Amino acid sequence: MNILLVKLSSLGDVLHNLPIVWDLRKQYPNAQIDWVVEEGYASLLDPVKTTDSFKGIDRVIPLAFRRWKNSLKKGEFVHSIQEFLAFKKEIQEVQYDLIIETQGLIKSAYVTYLADKSINARIIGLANQTEYSGYEPLARKFYTESIQVPFRCHAVDRSRYLAAAASDLPPPDRAQAPPQFYPDTYLSSLQSEIGTRKDLSINSLGFDIHQPYVLCFHSTAREAKRWSNEHWIVIGKELSERGIQVVLPWGNPEEKIISAQLAKQIPQAIVPGSFSITTAFYLVANAKLTIGVDTGLTHLAAILNCPTIELYCDSPHWKAEGYWSEQVINLGDTQVPPSIEEVRQAIGRLIG
Repeated sequence: MNILLVKLSSLGDVLHNLPIVWDLRKQYPNAQIDWVVEEGYASLLDPVKTTDSFKGIDRVIPLAFRRWKNSLKKGEFVHSIQEFLAFKKEIQEVQYDLIIETQGLIKSAYVTYLADKSINARIIGLANQTEYSGYEPLARKFYTESIQVPFRCHAVDRSRYLAAAASDLPPPDRAQAPPQFYPDTYLSSLQSEIGTRKDLSINSLGFDIHQPYVLCFHSTAREAKRWSNEHWIVIGKELSERGIQVVLPWGNPEEKIISAQLAKQIPQAIVPGSFSITTAFYLVANAKLTIGVDTGLTHLAAILNCPTIELYCDSPHWKAEGYWSEQVINLGDTQVPPSIEEVRQAIGRLIG
């Protein structure tokens, strides 16, 4: 059997889609499993690629809808069309018997249309919107089967429901079959490789990763999801007093300004240099603790089962909370940001 997974973006959504790789492998151990993903997130799938020791994803097929769209706006047609045609050729190199599209958007459903399919291929997608998630009903036109999922449904569970339907099985039970994200030995391999990577030097990052540090992911795309600067400063000062480096990563110039403002009020706080998603894996794996709002890199820490405090300030914790690990503590809810004391107690539970 040849299986194609379609989950294009974003960082957190791709991470939360990973368990269906392992769910499908249990049912189809010898299948070819390919995945179409936006090029910026392809590195998230590298640890799951098939190796000599295990079968995971056989082929990662990157596309660049976002970049092509921007290029077209600038009038740069030729190169974008050439890249699109190359992508179309690549996705049609294999004839698929099963396609699972877990995003529920027209652009991701259109990818299933482009793929080469066997005569009786099953194309499975969402039949309905889930609460607080984007969904475009016209996407159903591209599926052979539309699967109804609970309206209030965790992002991981939603994808697993579709994979279960593809295997004609009931949805997996969280307790009996908890989600797997990366290979069991992956976290230890990240930690063992840290000393060999030049991108983790003090000159590159601006701090010493061999000294205890806490990653504080304070920014996210939506302002309402942020925890207040005043709260970050209080917790940052307390961590600094304990001799722990407070690291304030950023993803764009506006976030860097906020990091700098926070760092001025937290003794010895660090605003690191920019780093890639690949580098983020190593930083999260080596951190004494990660504290972050509802954003992709916070979720990365949670799915790696690293000590993580997830702060939900204006989004429901049930939608993306790390329920699979005692190393993850979820605080707050929609319009109910966690208090300083709640975060303080969570820090005590995780690192003493």
